[in-house]
Formats: sequence, C-alpha cells, structure tokens
Amino acid sequence: MTMFDYESLITDIPDYPNPGVVFKDITTLVKDPQGFACAVDELADHFRDAGVTKVAGAEARGFMVAAPVAYKLGAGFVPVRKPGKLPREVYSQRYELEYGADCLQVHQDAFKPDDVVLLVDDLVATGGTAVAQVKLCEHFGCRIAGMAFLMELDFLKPREVIEAATDAEIFSLVHVK
Repeated sequence: MTMFDYESLITDIPDYPNPGVVFKDITTLVKDPQGFACAVDELADHFRDAGVTKVAGAEARGFMVAAPVAYKLGAGFVPVRKPGKLPREVYSQRYELEYGADCLQVHQDAFKPDDVVLLVDDLVATGGTAVAQVKLCEHFGCRIAGMAFLMELDFLKPREVIEAATDAEIFSLVHVK
C-alpha cells in the first residue's frame, strides 16, 4: 500500500504535447530525493520475490524509473528504444498510444529464454507501450514477472488492453481516475 503522496510531486501540464492532453510531468517527482527513493523502493519491493533477472524500461521517461529499479533488484537493465537508437540488430514493434502511433526496438540479444523480466515505465495510458514491450519479449521466450508503473491513467482503461495480451501482474503507485 502506498504511504507516500506521489501525486503531490507530479505536475500536470495542460495541452501538451497536443491540445486536450494533460501531460503528467514526473521530473518534479524524480528531482525530489525522498519521493524518488520511495517510488523506486516501492516498485522494486513489490517484485522483490519474483525472481526478476532483467528490468526493461521504455524510452525515455521509463529509463528514469526502470534503471534504478533494476539496480535495487540486482537485475540487468534493458533499454527499449525508439527506432534508430540501438547500434546492433533489433526486433521492432509498432504500437498505438494515446495521441498517435510509434515503434519500439530492443537488441536481438537483450534477453535469454530463461530471463524473468519486469517491465517498468513511468506511466501507462492506453496500454499500447506496455503491450509492445510484451510482444518484444515474446521474441525471446522469456517470462514476464509483471509490469510496474509510477502512474496509471485508469480512465483510459489500459488494464483491459494489457490483460488481453498477458496475464502478468500490473502494479501502479498512482491511479488517475
């Protein structure tokens, strides 16, 4: 159960990047030493006993959360990047997001079949990014331990989309109704 008031450290930016979108700025959370430490600790602690060997984080804000969670779990960190950012052979996955479409890539040697992967991101909105990461993991045959998010936009119903793609546990610190 969340004991820290994360919401007070997340700033709403109206009409960014497009009119009608309320951007959830986590830089005000991660610059706060106590808030950042509590968030990383709580996400890592929730999956402490899941046997996680790799933590994957989606570009770019997911990196800020996933890398320290990987460190706390004693796991490797795998960056999931936008096209053209990784220097070796990649697997690619297109996906829809709340205001457009995009693509994610991961190196073809990022995971092994016996890896237990935790997918971490700052926010889950429509579930498109999360499902794209699930599909990337399917190339390797690894097991997904779960998904961890700083916040979940409940009003967009991302769990419905994610649960259609995987039975992995979904854990979010903040729920935006």
